[in-house]
Amino acid sequence: MQKTIHQFVDKAIQLNLLDELDYNYSVNRLLALLNLKEAGAPESAQTETTLLDYMDELVQYAKEKDIIEETQSDTEIMEARIMDLITPLPSEVNHVFWDKYNESPEDATDYFYNLSQQNDYIKTRNIAKNIIFSGESEYGDLEVTINLSKPEKDPKEIAKASKQASVHYPKCALCMENEGYEGHANHAARQNHRIIRLDLPKETYGFQYSPYVYYNEHSIFLNETHMPMAVDRKCFNNILEIVKILPHYFVGSNADLPRVGGSILAHDHYQGGHHTFPMEKAKSFKNINIKRFSDVEAELVHWPMSVIRLRSENNKALVDASTFILDQWINYSDEGLDIIAFTDDVRHNTVTPIARFKDGKYEMDLVLRNNRVSEEHPDGIFHPHQDVQHIKKENIGLIEVMGLAVLPPRLVTELETVKAFLLNQSSIEEVTSIHQSWAKEMSEKTETITEENVQVVLEENLTEKFARVLEDAGVFKQTDEGRAGFIRFIDALNQV
Repeated sequence: MQKTIHQFVDKAIQLNLLDELDYNYSVNRLLALLNLKEAGAPESAQTETTLLDYMDELVQYAKEKDIIEETQSDTEIMEARIMDLITPLPSEVNHVFWDKYNESPEDATDYFYNLSQQNDYIKTRNIAKNIIFSGESEYGDLEVTINLSKPEKDPKEIAKASKQASVHYPKCALCMENEGYEGHANHAARQNHRIIRLDLPKETYGFQYSPYVYYNEHSIFLNETHMPMAVDRKCFNNILEIVKILPHYFVGSNADLPRVGGSILAHDHYQGGHHTFPMEKAKSFKNINIKRFSDVEAELVHWPMSVIRLRSENNKALVDASTFILDQWINYSDEGLDIIAFTDDVRHNTVTPIARFKDGKYEMDLVLRNNRVSEEHPDGIFHPHQDVQHIKKENIGLIEVMGLAVLPPRLVTELETVKAFLLNQSSIEEVTSIHQSWAKEMSEKTETITEENVQVVLEENLTEKFARVLEDAGVFKQTDEGRAGFIRFIDALNQV
């Protein structure tokens, strides 16, 4: 273990995570962490052994010596504690980030992203387990990932979590107080977590990466104050301000109502990153004119969800136009299309906004949302309907809206039963029950299914299902009736 400690520190120096002057200090910190009193002779790191390989050895030693329990939470806490030793203090990370930013915003984000991967805050090895593919649809290629990166808790872990004393610090997973927090059975370890501070017009926001990135440089921008998220003028202004700071990133917000919003509505935050989503590539089906805003170009997008795309060189004009459209949409009803703005005092309409800088202009996509339920659709009229919930029944949030399906891990084993049936290796009764109708449908409509093409058949049909999921979530469907309804809303805007 003395040898491993030396090799871990040497590898960190090779990766420029530590300076050579930090060698003895870092070795001694690791000795203390593992209850060792002597360091032994220095050892050079092996070329083929990664920093995370050495971390694994250190953690395994801690388990063998009963320094930690063999649970997921104790493992992650020890991993974060070790990697924190080779991660600069938050102040230094911020200084380096903004020094690099003066050269180039991309240099700054490259530095921060690489650091977050090297110090294992971004779980690169877990993310590599995800199943990722793309498939064709009438709206262009859609992206699909089956999320396998988050480890599931075993019974021992669940039992430990149930005994954990109630702790209300940090208030949630997005609070700035997570930076450096040890964690426990009910809260993720964040000792190796770092946050860049962004000064927006009226508030400070934190910029961090998601530990389980779903796309390139998957970022989170969080309010320094724990307060509920809202889609409003401030939101539109903030996401455009962040795009102004990081023009190579898109920035968007989940909707702010239950059923159409994200999983965390209690903390004001946005998401962004360095990725071109399918929705951004989608073409318009109609150019429109919003009379109040002559310096804002506008179009309706050929996309399964209902997207108004605004474009201008003038940020304030975009904020004004977005706010006007939202205000009108909040009170808009089209009962023939099941769009009703309020039930008593309960609001149903909101938007999912996405901002970017493209071809010298700022863009704002406003995706119209409605969260009303009915007897026929108790999960939501504009939510995945029950016949597609065997694939996706969770909320359709910002990431799915833009054309990337994040599907649940249960599908891996469930799809194996579908595959066996398609290859005539099992009966329909052996297929996971929720997929039986779908499996029959695929078998009947596909002429030849072999070992060589069965995966392609599954992926094509999963993509088709995802397109249906998005169509269900669209308030104005891509039909003659739906498009006519969309135009009625635009006409209503121009009558105000």
